[in-house]
Amino acid sequence: MGNPLRTAQDRRLPRIPEPCALVIFGVTGDLSRKKLIPAVYDLANRGLLPPGFVVVGFARADWGDGSFESLAYAAAKKGARTPWREDVWQRLSSQIHFVPGSFDDDGDFDRLAETLDDLRARNGIAGNTAFYFSIPPAAFPLVLNQLNRTGMADPSKTGGWRRVVVEKPFGHDFSSAVQLNQLVDDVFIPEDVFRIDHYLGKETVQNILALRFANSLFEPVWNSKYVDSVQITMAEDVGIGTRAAFYDASGAARDVLQNHLLQLLALVAMEEPTSFDPQEVRAEKLKVLKAIALPADINTGSVRGQYLPGWVAGERAVGYLEEPNIPADSTTETYAAVRLGIQNRRWAGVPFYVRVGKRMPRRVTEIAILFKRAPHLPFDPADVEMLGHNQLVVRVQPDEGVVLKFGSKVPGTSMEVRDIAMDFQYGEAFTESSPEAYERLVLDVLIGDRTLFPDAAEIEQSWRVIDPLEAAWAGNKPEPYRAGEWGPRASDEMLAREGRTWRRA
Repeated sequence: MGNPLRTAQDRRLPRIPEPCALVIFGVTGDLSRKKLIPAVYDLANRGLLPPGFVVVGFARADWGDGSFESLAYAAAKKGARTPWREDVWQRLSSQIHFVPGSFDDDGDFDRLAETLDDLRARNGIAGNTAFYFSIPPAAFPLVLNQLNRTGMADPSKTGGWRRVVVEKPFGHDFSSAVQLNQLVDDVFIPEDVFRIDHYLGKETVQNILALRFANSLFEPVWNSKYVDSVQITMAEDVGIGTRAAFYDASGAARDVLQNHLLQLLALVAMEEPTSFDPQEVRAEKLKVLKAIALPADINTGSVRGQYLPGWVAGERAVGYLEEPNIPADSTTETYAAVRLGIQNRRWAGVPFYVRVGKRMPRRVTEIAILFKRAPHLPFDPADVEMLGHNQLVVRVQPDEGVVLKFGSKVPGTSMEVRDIAMDFQYGEAFTESSPEAYERLVLDVLIGDRTLFPDAAEIEQSWRVIDPLEAAWAGNKPEPYRAGEWGPRASDEMLAREGRTWRRA
């Protein structure tokens, strides 16, 4: 019997899933060790996992449960956000299992199916299972076909719900995304497919919706009458690390612009949904993605860059072409900037400048709403030389929070006005630290809440934005910029032609 004092709409009490299993394909890889296993531990530590919850790892390794438990222990202890408690780990580790296998081996998947059948009875999980694809995109079809062959994806055969979590990149262009969507939806029903974009799990990203729709202060000026432009920046101070093969085949636009940044743009520009029902939220985001207009001339309205040797944070950094396993003649971009428009009444005429880059001076992801200047300033021109645009800046990472910049009089006898900032930081305003993005998203998968997960239509529409850019860039060499700079000079010139500058992030 449920709690008679609690309504279904009450989200204040912890949401705890039904007893279930989480199967992680590629469990020994970087994503699993750095993010997924620590997220599972943190959920357990917060008391948010159900009794009988079990983790099953599947990967190419000749290990038993004990050896894998040692790897999981080291990964969880290193990456945990919450305090380490051995008693929590002991309870969790007793429910961790490992199935060695290859994606093309039928016998290995038969053993995985048998393992889940055994756990269904022993742990009382009633056949409820989420499959997490922490694997290269090329392996998706293999694993999907194996799940289909063994019946592990069929709820009618297993007696409980079955869900699948697919990591980005979801395809490499529009046609491949459509094919992959069709394959996934043939094996699982669409409502059970969770296409993960970890940026949507960040508290600061979700706060965009609270900022806009929980306050009467911002929404009246959230339109072309008051907004001059919007800048969305994702800068990284690191290079490509160990991702050479993937990154050189993808580039900055496919790797980040197609997913993270277009999702941020959709949240900033969307209309208010009728409710926070997942379908309502996704419907409003999709309208924005469909309304995106590319520059009339992509060559002047976008910039590709590639970093040269330079200095970042006082340390010498090699150029992209000197990175291990990168071809000496590679024309892959490590920086991309583009001017986008949104063809609807709210945003007509407002440019959305979106940029992403590696080997920037520092790591920062932020959304800056730059408002139009006051139509009349009754001040001496010399007194407002230091006055810029009013700005509302959402800092996604690091230093998570919101900054409001506006003009204020400088103390003294003159009427000098300059910009000041009101700064809200999550770490100072709330006593509880924000959960990691994967912590929130893994829990949402187990509960079945798809609000923060893009659907197939969003993915395909995002590729409709990126594909024309990639076609226009094909065969062109990217503009050079030194490591430690804010991108190529052509990026500054793109804004300067319209009388604007990049905000100093």
